[in-house]
Amino acid sequence: MPIKSYRALNSAPSEYEEIDESVSRKTIEQNFQDVSSDIHSVKVQADKDSSLSLRKYQFLLLGGSNG
Repeated sequence: MPIKSYRALNSAPSEYEEIDESVSRKTIEQNFQDVSSDIHSVKVQADKDSSLSLRKYQFLLLGGSNG
């Protein structure tokens, strides 16, 4: 599973600057979209690693079939 890195926010300027505010807003929006995408892929078990780990967890929690 690839390790993801998120962009950090810029430090706040001492005075309001419209361009810096726009960049900060876009950075926050992109980070929320990235996290949302990650959560969605876990919910639908999109990648092989999450699917296999969930199956292993279910097997260990519920036990193997007795039949």
